[in-house]
Formats: sequence, C-alpha cells, structure tokens
Amino acid sequence: MADPGQDGSLLGMLSRGFQKLLGTENLEIVNPEGGKEDVMDEAARGRFSNQDKEGYFKQAQKYIGADVTSLVTLPVIIFEPMTMLQKMCELMEYTELLNKADSTDDPNMRMVYTAAWAVSPYVAFSRTWKPFNPILGETFEYSDHNNVTFVNEQVSHHPPICAGHGENEHFVYDCTSKVKTKFLGNSVEVYPLGRTRVKLKRSGHVFDLVPPPTKVQNIIFGRTWVDSPGDMVLTNTTTGEKVVLFFQPCGWFGAGRYEVDGYVYDSSEEPKMLITGKWNESLSYQPCDNEGEPLEGSTLTEVWRLSDLPEDDKFQFTHFAKKLNSFETAPTTLLPSDSRLRPDRKALEEGDINQSATEKYRLEEHQRAEKREREKRKDAFVPKWFRSSGETAVTPWGDLEIYEYTGLYDERKSSISEAPVEDTSKQEFSPWQYPELRVEVQESPVPTGIVAL
Repeated sequence: MADPGQDGSLLGMLSRGFQKLLGTENLEIVNPEGGKEDVMDEAARGRFSNQDKEGYFKQAQKYIGADVTSLVTLPVIIFEPMTMLQKMCELMEYTELLNKADSTDDPNMRMVYTAAWAVSPYVAFSRTWKPFNPILGETFEYSDHNNVTFVNEQVSHHPPICAGHGENEHFVYDCTSKVKTKFLGNSVEVYPLGRTRVKLKRSGHVFDLVPPPTKVQNIIFGRTWVDSPGDMVLTNTTTGEKVVLFFQPCGWFGAGRYEVDGYVYDSSEEPKMLITGKWNESLSYQPCDNEGEPLEGSTLTEVWRLSDLPEDDKFQFTHFAKKLNSFETAPTTLLPSDSRLRPDRKALEEGDINQSATEKYRLEEHQRAEKREREKRKDAFVPKWFRSSGETAVTPWGDLEIYEYTGLYDERKSSISEAPVEDTSKQEFSPWQYPELRVEVQESPVPTGIVAL
C-alpha cells in the first residue's frame, strides 16, 4: 500500500495526525478483526472510493453530534431493497419460540423461550445496508409464516414513528417504534426509543422488552459493521420475572463479538436459569443455583439456532427476509400503501440504482407536497390502522407517544372478498392522504451525496 501521508487526500491528512485541525478528533475507524495498527489499512476499505469518502465526510462534518434521523437523505448506493417497516417484520421469523412460551407451564422456560425470540432477529438487524425510510401512511402486511398475521404503518413522519401488530393463536405482538441517533463522524449510535410488548394468550402474561443501543461503525471509512453492546431486559410485567442479557462489546481482534450471556430471574430477583451463546449462531440455557452457577447434574441445552443463510447474497438477506419482498406472502387484498409496491425499492431490487434514486426523490417530493397541502387545509394526518393511545412511555432514551392497534385491519380483511386479485404486484404504490393530489416533480440530478432535508 502506498504511503497515504504523501498526498493531500483526507486519508493522507489523517495519517499525518491532521484530525484535530479538521475538527474530527472523534473520528473512529475500527477493524473488528484487527488492532489499532490496522486503522489506516481499514480506512482504505469499504464500499466507497477514496474520493467519495472524502466528499461524503466533508458533507457530513456539520452533522457531527446531531440526531440525523430526519435531518439528511442518503445516497441509494448504501440502501437495501427493503423498508424499515419490512425490517420490523423480521421479528416474526422465529415466532415458534413464542408458541412454545405460550404452551409451557414452566415459568422459567417461558422466560427462556421469550428471551430467545427477542435475541433471534439480531442477525437481521446487523446487516450493514440501510432500509428505506417509510413514507407517511405506508404499510406492510405479511401472512404465511407460523399462522401469523402482521401489519404495520408509518404513523408519523416528524418524528418518524411506526406502529406494528402481529398475532396468531398463541400470542399478540404490539410495537411502537422510534429511533434516536447520534452521528459521530464515521459511526452512528442508534437508541431504540420504542416499546415492544408481547402477550401470551393462554396465560395472559405480558412481556415488555428493552433492547440495547446499537452502534453502526465505519459508515464512510472502512468496512461497515454493527455492534449492540449493553443489556437487553425482558420483563414479565404480570409476574415480575425478568431476563437480563448482556451483549458483549466487540474488542480488538474480535474478542467478545456476538457473545450474549445472562440469567432468568424470578420475582425475588434470584437467578434460575443461565442463558449463553452468540446472537449470530445459537442460544442455550441451563438451570443454575442462587449464585448463578450451573446446577450439579444439569446440562447446557440449545433453545435456538440460526437458520441456514443464502449463499453470496449481496444484501446479506436471510431466506425469511427474501420472502418479505415476495407477493406470495402478501394477502390477496394487499393495500396499495404496501412497501412491496414502492418503485424505488423495486428498482433497487432489480439492480437499477439510478432509477431507484430518481423514484426515491419523486416519492420524497410527493410527501413534501402532501405536507404543504395538509397545512393549507389545516388537516391532521390520521393513521388508518393505529391510533394514539394517549399514553406516554418512559424509556432510557426519552419519552414516547404510544400507538395502539384499532382492529380495523382485521375487520377489513373479514369484510371483503378473498378472491385472488389478478396481480397485486401491478398496483400503483399509494400511501397518500390526498390521492387526487397531482404533484409535478422537477427533473433533478440523481442525488449521490448526503443532502439536508
């Protein structure tokens, strides 16, 4: 590798200790498989050319320290062909664990199964491609897995909030999802300012989940990777039982990466089961004594294992994730606001990045036009399938307005014919509050950088 200090590029300046002059002393480049001496080699890696890295970083500097959730729009080159609503549905992949939690009479195993379900989507959440932000009023529906019916909706744009509901004969899942971010120059901290609740139907027990924060490393310089260090807390609000799992931070040369360890505690806060494993492989459990040591004669038993993954998938999709773009998993009465129908998502799935960027710009301009129309009419946006409950939840990262499922989606499904639609994939994407509104979008250069909203 040529000496980067011999040129005037940003990489060269960094190698000569020029960070403080640039105001980037917080710039962090981490090789999860190496040590501090690998930083400059790692900085040269990643999905962008050195020229693009320098350009993106210069554009991004003014956002350091800010919550960038709604401040910027990003180039499609870093996106995956999926929306945040679809990604939220990936929690439904291993719902057989919730079925088992509902069926068992053992209170400790009920906690083990539910905790394993909560850990299971972290492989999906660790993908390094960004999902599309949903349009206000956008929805996603899914049915065809463990008899689960799932629907979610983007209920607010500023701040971005989506609400979701999933259900089968064993459980009810409800979530209000909002994130808070902090941009650090070459990384983003993501705080899960949301509420996830699961109710098991047989026992009536309700579980509240608080996940750890996530850090996306090397978003400009180096190979992007994701870590979620910290505690995950799952509480049975009916009985007071609790699971606390510690997600180990990734150390130098990958030490501790993916590891999860913790305990099931009874209502008196005595440990009853130890849980250990890796969130990208499997989890196991073992009965323990009051000191947290394995009981004599007990064995470590696997409770969850990651399903086989597709080979050489560009976006690191699981087999389940691939189903979320398929119309075979959509109801025959698919809503026109469904994420599958987004033209920017479909173009990216087909490999046409320029067309995807153009369509993304068009949708964002239409959304801005709708906002102006609402203000002109003095209207409020009203979600179709969820409503504000009036409740405010307190989370470790701030307060959250809670949205609740209205049940109207179920009424709609039962009130209309289930006769197959000729081809649901040919519907025009329409999440709009004013479908009659015609928006003239000026031709615009394809956005390739970081643009302020």
